[in-house]
Amino acid sequence: MQILHKNIVKGILISSTALFFACSEHKTETPVEKFAITDSLLNRLVIDTVEQANNKTDLMFSAKITANEERRSELFPMVSGIVNQVAVRLGDEVSGGQLLATVNSSEMAGFDKEVIAANAELKSAERSMKQAEQLYESGLSSAKELEDAKNDYQVKKAEAKRSTAVLKLNGGSKNGFYAIKSPIKGFIIEKNVTNNMQLRPDHDKSLFTIADLSNVWAMINVYESDISKIKTGDAVKLTTLSYPDQVFTGKIDKLYNLIDQDTKVMSARVVISNPDFLLKPGMLGTVKVSASTNSNLPVVNSSAVIFDENKNYLLVLDQNKKVSIREIQIGRKTADKTYITSGVNAGDLIIASKQVFLFESLKSQ
Repeated sequence: MQILHKNIVKGILISSTALFFACSEHKTETPVEKFAITDSLLNRLVIDTVEQANNKTDLMFSAKITANEERRSELFPMVSGIVNQVAVRLGDEVSGGQLLATVNSSEMAGFDKEVIAANAELKSAERSMKQAEQLYESGLSSAKELEDAKNDYQVKKAEAKRSTAVLKLNGGSKNGFYAIKSPIKGFIIEKNVTNNMQLRPDHDKSLFTIADLSNVWAMINVYESDISKIKTGDAVKLTTLSYPDQVFTGKIDKLYNLIDQDTKVMSARVVISNPDFLLKPGMLGTVKVSASTNSNLPVVNSSAVIFDENKNYLLVLDQNKKVSIREIQIGRKTADKTYITSGVNAGDLIIASKQVFLFESLKSQ
């Protein structure tokens, strides 16, 4: 019985030893050679270079296009009355001084009357002054009487000037109409007036809002976690749903140091040049801000990164046109940029197209 037990133990030891050496031989097999890229395949692939972040990072924010507040004008009714005619429509382009609407107004008629009365009194005062000068030269009146006539003339002249200025300021004319004119060149972006509309003294809405859209504002929503990463002067690239292939550029020129209590965001303003009037108030867009950071990590386009079994990889191309799989650790990722803490270095060449197909081919070797 003891001899049988010893033989069984001996057999187990021999089998284990053979299995160990078999495993050892399997582990020391020569690894599969890297996948070589032919010239014809290389010409059909996009080869990208790992870049250095250089203490810059791209931040993505939502934005809304608004009219430049410094280049817009709101027109309120200066007098009450009935709108006679509206000459423009919402969205129309207008020039400076262009007639927008006319109003029949009793107040304007009063201004007209004041101008007529003031001019009549001015003419009477002018005649009295000339008579006083003649009488003084003839010795028939005193210097005081002449001085009084001159002073009265100056008062009447100032009153005529004032009444004319009031009439002009209120857009009036000698035909009794109140004329509403555009003070600037731009577009009608708001209109709250119609034909035959009654304007009352308590009317608090602007009749027209005109905006010069040659440049517009992009108002960015910045979350609290990103406030420390942006500053005035940071370069901005804007894209919109209407023009997805067109990039509009600008710089942050103002940070509003106030957190909105409802949205919990801070607003930042970007002035965008808009010579072709493609950007319109109310449009929504996405902005990419090139912000400063303390990070100097290698960065690649996010589209080149391969995600497989909860790990991230890049396909690295060496000088011999051979491709190897390189596992990477991601430090930070945006919609189009990935910042890498380990796995590749700045200057490495990577494959940025058809990489999933090549990755599967390499895995199967």
